[in-house]
Amino acid sequence: MGIDDVVNKGKEFLEQHKDQIQDTLQSEQAEGVSDNVLDAAAEFVKKVAPDSVDAKVDELRDTADRHIGNE
Repeated sequence: MGIDDVVNKGKEFLEQHKDQIQDTLQSEQAEGVSDNVLDAAAEFVKKVAPDSVDAKVDELRDTADRHIGNE
C-alpha cells in the first residue's frame, strides 16, 4: 500500500463520515477543548509579551473562539 492509497482511504473515510465529524467538531466537548487551548495560548502570550498587549491578546482570543466550536 503506497502513500496515494492511504491518502485516498483517508479521503473516502472523511467523505463517508463528514456529518458525524462536523457534529463532533461542533459539540459541547469540542467547545470545552477549544476554550482550554485558547485560554492556555492567551495566558502564555501574556506571560512573555509586555503587559500593554494583554487587552489585544484577549480580543484576539475571543475572536478566535467565535470561529471555533459552537458558540
